[in-house]
Amino acid sequence: MAKKQSSSPVSTLASKVLSGAKKATPADAKKLAASVLSQDEKKGK
Repeated sequence: MAKKQSSSPVSTLASKVLSGAKKATPADAKKLAASVLSQDEKKGK
């Protein structure tokens, strides 16, 4: 079974937020959280 991966735009957003290049908006936080939960093998379903 293939591993789930974040899309390129979500990965870029995460990189910018973590590096301090961008301040996360509430919408950004929701996108990042949704990405993490969708990849969780047990809780994201």
